[in-house]
Amino acid sequence: MGNDLIQIGSGVPPGAAAVVAPRAPEFSPAIAANGKSFYIETFGCQMNVHDSEKLAGVLMARGYRPVETHDDADIILYNTCSIREKAAQKVFSRLGAFRKSRRSPPSGVAAQKIIGVLGCVAQQEGEKFFERAPQVSLVCGSASYAKLPELLDQLESGNRRVKGLDLDTEDCFETEFTRRDNRFRAYLTIIEGCDQRCAFCVVPMTRGPERSRSGAKIVADCRRLVDQGFTEIQILGQIVNAWQDPSPAHWSFAELLGRVAEVPGVCRVRFTTSHPRYFTPDIVAAIDSHPALCDQIHLPVQAGSTPVLARMLRGYTREEYLEKIHFIRQSRRPISLSTDIIVGFCGETEQDFEQTLSLLAEVEYDQVFSFKFSTRPNTSAQNFADNVDEEEKGRRLTVLQEAQRQIQWRRNQALVGETFEVLVEGYQPRLLQAVGRTTSNRVVNFPGAPEDIGRYMQVKVTSAGPNSLVGERIAI
Repeated sequence: MGNDLIQIGSGVPPGAAAVVAPRAPEFSPAIAANGKSFYIETFGCQMNVHDSEKLAGVLMARGYRPVETHDDADIILYNTCSIREKAAQKVFSRLGAFRKSRRSPPSGVAAQKIIGVLGCVAQQEGEKFFERAPQVSLVCGSASYAKLPELLDQLESGNRRVKGLDLDTEDCFETEFTRRDNRFRAYLTIIEGCDQRCAFCVVPMTRGPERSRSGAKIVADCRRLVDQGFTEIQILGQIVNAWQDPSPAHWSFAELLGRVAEVPGVCRVRFTTSHPRYFTPDIVAAIDSHPALCDQIHLPVQAGSTPVLARMLRGYTREEYLEKIHFIRQSRRPISLSTDIIVGFCGETEQDFEQTLSLLAEVEYDQVFSFKFSTRPNTSAQNFADNVDEEEKGRRLTVLQEAQRQIQWRRNQALVGETFEVLVEGYQPRLLQAVGRTTSNRVVNFPGAPEDIGRYMQVKVTSAGPNSLVGERIAI
């Protein structure tokens, strides 16, 4: 997916300090402050970001206050991702750097800090984390987040090491309080866990089995979010379209999308991440019928070769995936498509890779998130021969990314002269530019002001590059 590192403390991704990002007003639960502070650093996709929002809500409801840096925090929590090796390595890099920085703590303050590792890397490493990183006091997987208050109680009562690693749960992690870090966009989890067991993916082992929330509760949450001032809802799930309504109503996923889109005050609804096996024509029909449903679909293919897809245990062939693309392209609305691709999976030949390139040329995605394959623990691919060397993986990734860059440049150039509704997400003071997104998830930069953040504006595209558009505001 997108950014793999977001800091809840600052609300701004590293490398984007020039953009003034909006933040939702702090909530004030009726509980006395305990004088302690916390800092959360988040690695991973939107699911992890939203988990951190919920974790922050739990802590604030207990009287903790958020701070901007780990130096000022009594509790430091790293919410981790292990979907790729690089993401997992970042966590240990952070822990190593922090350990060095606290060798000479001023007045012993740093020695009193509680350091916790949460999420997928925590679940993956388990109790071994305490040996690998002795400064860590808390190890907690995502399926145990609801137990965080009692885990903190154990730490505050003097326990040196506390863990929450149970995956045997029917619950979806929800909290009474959630600290939203955006004043106009709200994430909403509808399904957690994954039952797919793709050969390369660690998520089923770190997130547990699929658990769906009831449709009525999801719609009620959307109504509350609108009442709080949010206008864009992003529906989340490891496989969001595998959602099954556990209530007697038995809504389909497409029906749920329609009901969320019909909530008064909702301007935009996005959903991610879909799996091709569960992607059906009625989802496209819902997008066609409800203007609030964004004309954008993220549909990971992972590879363009049927033999590679079979080894990946993806559950579909190249031809079956292209059938999904065909009925998406038949939509009355021009739906933007994005995908995930892994290069260099076990046994991928040059011919297999050429199949992926030809798929790219045939589909013409608007965005591709591409990665080199890396073996993850506790996956079936761990038993395969990783027989594509790193240099060749790097070459294939470069070739694929250049091919996609040319596709995006050409597709974006075709939009010059078009006018789009843009939701302003940030502001770049140095350039005096507003930064926003179209309903199709394209980034648009145009002259604006900080007070434009959170507003919907009509913008005419005047020029385009492979990754973003440039435009001018149109008065209406």
